[in-house]
Amino acid sequence: MYRIAIEKLNSWKESKRRKPLIIEGARQVGKTWLMKEFGRKAYTDTIYINFDSNSRMAELFASDLNTNRLIMGLELYAGRKINPDNTLLIFDEVQEVPRALSSLKYFYEDAPQYHIVCAGSLLGIALHGGTSFPVGKVDFLSLYPLSFQEFLMAVGGERFAELLRMQDYPMIISFKQTYIDALKQYYFVGGMPEAVQSFVEEKDFNEVRDIQKRILAAYEQDFSKHAPIEIVPKIRMIWNSIPSQLAKENKKFIYGLVREGGRAKEYETAIMWLCDCGLVHKVSRVNAAGIPLKAYEDLKAFKLFIVDVGLLGCMTGLRQITLLDGNDLFTEFKGALTEQYVCQQLKTIDDLGVYYYTNDRGSCEVDFIVDTGEQIVPVEVKAEVNLKAKSLRTYREKFEPEISVRTSMADYRKEDWLVNLPLYAVGEIASYIAKFRFLEIESH
Repeated sequence: MYRIAIEKLNSWKESKRRKPLIIEGARQVGKTWLMKEFGRKAYTDTIYINFDSNSRMAELFASDLNTNRLIMGLELYAGRKINPDNTLLIFDEVQEVPRALSSLKYFYEDAPQYHIVCAGSLLGIALHGGTSFPVGKVDFLSLYPLSFQEFLMAVGGERFAELLRMQDYPMIISFKQTYIDALKQYYFVGGMPEAVQSFVEEKDFNEVRDIQKRILAAYEQDFSKHAPIEIVPKIRMIWNSIPSQLAKENKKFIYGLVREGGRAKEYETAIMWLCDCGLVHKVSRVNAAGIPLKAYEDLKAFKLFIVDVGLLGCMTGLRQITLLDGNDLFTEFKGALTEQYVCQQLKTIDDLGVYYYTNDRGSCEVDFIVDTGEQIVPVEVKAEVNLKAKSLRTYREKFEPEISVRTSMADYRKEDWLVNLPLYAVGEIASYIAKFRFLEIESH
């Protein structure tokens, strides 16, 4: 299974300013597999250490964090010499031994020659939980479920994925049914590696659904096992309310849907916990369109999406027969799956700020507003081929963006101020915007 993150890891390895690397991401998005695969491909030796229930490692890191002493202890544990030039050190579930996290500072300062990659399914919580953390002494990499392009490659569509990267839309349109069929499968299967692997091998949607149910059950167990006991019921209530939140016409998160009379202060910690775990994406509202968008963030209004479209379908009991009903799948429960899908693809793009816009009267809403660092681009999501873009037009009249994007089931087309990007190509939005901007500059 190919993961684009491998290329980022290769760049990290070759970087002259390399620091110990922390891979963040929800449980079961493939962090352990990625680290081991990277070690196998890029190094002559890999030493893998799982810190979960590992008393020997807890003892090793309990006393002083002298790097020579730590390396000797790791060599004794592994039973072989660590060659700094061609050995990858993997610290998995590193949050279980907080002092191992603290040691990364000393590896960076005193022993930068060692290649260290760390991960942990609840690392985000450890980082926000007051652990002595080496700020500025580590690199970060976020890992998400497989994107649609990675899914295409996994199911044997490497050439089709390449075509999307090349943005050869006349050719893409010739094969659009292939993309639409794969997109339907992706809506159901999602991007959790175990579900994708099973689908590739068995092509059995029932087996996929069983895997998704197991993953959701494991998440529920994590709530009880790792969250502070007083917020566990609130985490469950938030988590279970997300499908109904997204099924509304206006997908803004409403506390009253969690519990009648619910208030923000009751649930803020629970939402933060889910965000820190990587289980939900919190997309905040902006009320203006300046750079950077973060400066216009309205912290009180937001949408919550979950980590994976396949898991959302599982939570809502989406049936596989829907895959056969023309393009009905894309409009299923008010287009919530489609908006979830688009959010998920946007989140995999590096250095892209993702927000949504409503005006103060609430008469204009744009599903996503993205900040590339150079441009603010509105993105309207249409779950069907009906292409009225009233809100986008209102937004454009007010803020005059260089480019406006609508993503839908329709084919690629560029009008004077609007580009229609097919849903299956939305993962290429950042490179499309960059290319568009370059061509605009050239033409002037």
